[in-house]
Amino acid sequence: MTVFGWCTGIEHVDELKEHGYDYIECPLAPLMREEPEAQKKTLSKFVNRSIPVRAWNIFFPGDLKLVGPEADEQKIRSYVVRAVDTMNQAGSSIAVLGSGRSRYVPEGWGRERAEDQLLRLLSWIADECEGTGLTLVIEPLNTKESNIINSVAEGVALARAINRAPIRVLADFYHMDEEREALETITKHKDWLAHIHVADTGRLSPGTGQYPYDAFVEQLRLAGYQGGVSVECTVNDRARELPSALSFLRKKWGA
Repeated sequence: MTVFGWCTGIEHVDELKEHGYDYIECPLAPLMREEPEAQKKTLSKFVNRSIPVRAWNIFFPGDLKLVGPEADEQKIRSYVVRAVDTMNQAGSSIAVLGSGRSRYVPEGWGRERAEDQLLRLLSWIADECEGTGLTLVIEPLNTKESNIINSVAEGVALARAINRAPIRVLADFYHMDEEREALETITKHKDWLAHIHVADTGRLSPGTGQYPYDAFVEQLRLAGYQGGVSVECTVNDRARELPSALSFLRKKWGA
């Protein structure tokens, strides 16, 4: 069964519930920046809410480098342990690895070396997620936001290289459109997809632009996708756009 959520702060959770959304997707890095005692208190705001915190995005803060000469493996591994524990305490099931600034490959650092670092990272995350019910999804980003993993196919190549159950891939309609990635890549890599992000033209609310939603949804139907679909976009009028976007998505999905 497809469920619908929105990427936003926890302060909007009850608003999403009122509009009929199934879950909320929250940013992780801001919570992880807090001191341990403060974080423990803040985390209580994410537990047992009117709708669940099913997913998290912004896994790493931009100043924690994952590739290149500044990548500190001990610091990264410590962060991963704490992050997975935090998301697990919230009862979540999806962690999104976008974090474009963190994974940016610095000039002079070969792509192969960067991919080796990312594969080690994914292995550490898989170790921590094993048995928790939490799945890490690699988010391909367009080339304006990241210079590595710019297509679903690239994300799948890394996931396949790791070949661990907790590591899967996200398909983001906005980034796919920016990179002109064929929608058929969804069915081609259907066994690796575990989460979806959507928006519309200009990265605005679904239903306000010209994205080919019928074709996108048809590919997901053919792929047998039955997971979460999170809206990630700029919002100008929350009271109008949140219910309108959900109505649009449910109509397209036949939900």
